[in-house]
Amino acid sequence: MIPARHVTGTDENREPATGDNRDVGVWRRLGHALGQPVNWASLPAGALPVLAYPAPNLELLAWFGLVPGLLLMRIAPSAREAAVRGWWFGTGFMLAAAYWLAPNIGPGLLLAAVAFGALWTGVGVSTNLLLRAPVTAGRALAALLVVPSYWLVVEWIRSWQGFAGPWALLGTTQWQHPDVLSLAAIGGVWLVSFAVAAVNTGILIALVAGRLRVRLLAAAVAVVAAAAGPAAFALTPAVAPQRHLTVSLVQPGAHPPPHGYASVGLSQGLHSRHSQLIVWGESSIGADLRRDPRLLARIEALSRADGAPILVSQDSVVSGGHSKVALLVTPHGITGSYTKTRLVPFGEYIPFRGELGWLTSISKAASSNMIAGHGAKVLTVRPPGSQPVRIGVLICFESAFPDMSRVDARRGAELIVYQTSDSTFQQSWAPAQHASYSAIRAAETGRPVVQAALTGDSVAFDSRGRLLASMSTSQHGVTTVRLGLPPRGAQTPFDRIGDVVPATALTAAALAALAALIGWLRRRPHHPLTAGKQGAEEKQRAGEERTSEQKERATGRLAAGKPAAGERSGGMPAAGERTGRPPV
Repeated sequence: MIPARHVTGTDENREPATGDNRDVGVWRRLGHALGQPVNWASLPAGALPVLAYPAPNLELLAWFGLVPGLLLMRIAPSAREAAVRGWWFGTGFMLAAAYWLAPNIGPGLLLAAVAFGALWTGVGVSTNLLLRAPVTAGRALAALLVVPSYWLVVEWIRSWQGFAGPWALLGTTQWQHPDVLSLAAIGGVWLVSFAVAAVNTGILIALVAGRLRVRLLAAAVAVVAAAAGPAAFALTPAVAPQRHLTVSLVQPGAHPPPHGYASVGLSQGLHSRHSQLIVWGESSIGADLRRDPRLLARIEALSRADGAPILVSQDSVVSGGHSKVALLVTPHGITGSYTKTRLVPFGEYIPFRGELGWLTSISKAASSNMIAGHGAKVLTVRPPGSQPVRIGVLICFESAFPDMSRVDARRGAELIVYQTSDSTFQQSWAPAQHASYSAIRAAETGRPVVQAALTGDSVAFDSRGRLLASMSTSQHGVTTVRLGLPPRGAQTPFDRIGDVVPATALTAAALAALAALIGWLRRRPHHPLTAGKQGAEEKQRAGEERTSEQKERATGRLAAGKPAAGERSGGMPAAGERTGRPPV
């Protein structure tokens, strides 16, 4: 009898799983992962680093605040569990960073946080695969590149305008440290984010690695990443200003009278401050100046009396709706305008309104979509008795986008001006977070940046991101600042190369994902990548089994007294066989 062959890894009596059965298994495993209490701990771990942003401003926390979440991902029993923990980490982060949107979009905030949280699954899986025990030097070095790269990919993806824009990027936590922001002049806010994430990864490795050599290596990389900004600040001399411009920022306060009268009143007498440009906040004019000649004439007269152009902002009536427009008013009328291009999701328009329009019935989401402009635009200011100055004018939400101020700088802007309101979020962290972006944009472009807010925060920064003046939401009035303007053709490395850092991070993350996929496929049975090797091994096993069967048959015949192959009964040789004896 031929012995039964042992089959591993299969059950011949089991029916093959159908697609529906496999789907049920996936959802069952996902439900199990979501039900683990340790996975839910990732929610507060994700919220923790948000304390590094304004208004708490615990910026030192950013350098180690990711470690608890990364540790939870690292100790997950599987890559799937790590992905779930990364997902909930991202959900907690987004809920805490954008909590102030709840009055505007209601339950949509939770839905958005859960959706965006899924982007952090790559952070969870990469941390788990590269840093599970034992942590070798090679895997530690790979993690120090790949984990921050995945974090940066998350920031880059959600920076798309349709995904709410680049709010709460990790690099913005360092807005109060011009030395660290020197990295922004090289690679934008992206490089600052990468450095902060790399330090967190290095700290994690130094805590969990078993070998002292690996721990020292990770600590050394973390120190280098943390010191890179201050080193660049010390080694890069500041560009000497070519000339100066005196700018007055007008902030009427939380409840200004309509039609811009509060800004008009505060702007009277600024001639004594030698202002060369007066900037009002977003929506500082309650009427359309192109349709209200009396109000326009009043602002023209004010500009003449103050001896300075006035940059105002209004909601203009255009074909098909309304737009946010900045207008430069001089004694000779309106000499320049810019229409807001990047609108606030849900506040000024609802993405996919056909599917999400129901949010207007349960929240303060925009009842209709505003009309966007056609891109960044540089205006020319001509102060009396001074040379013309080119300014890049942007409105509100647009301060979060590094590409818009970069375009203005490349087009010759010597000063970046933001107009904003933020009155909707007056009692939240949003105004302080919003103001912090001006420091980042200044460091990136090498230009001074000012922000005039209707209700605060109004701020001014020099070309290296150092704070020169500010007014919080509890204040109202006028702040005047003298700004040093760089040469018109001066450009930072970021101005020249743009988003090279996120592109590099995306490449590193893609290569890491490809390597992980190939490794997984090689470990998977009956896959084309391993089919040849597995087929050869199966043939070898089959040959060995046939040889064993033949030996067992021969042994069985001899034991029964039967002739073996090549013999006849009685021990006589078979016909045609030689006997070794001469023929008779």
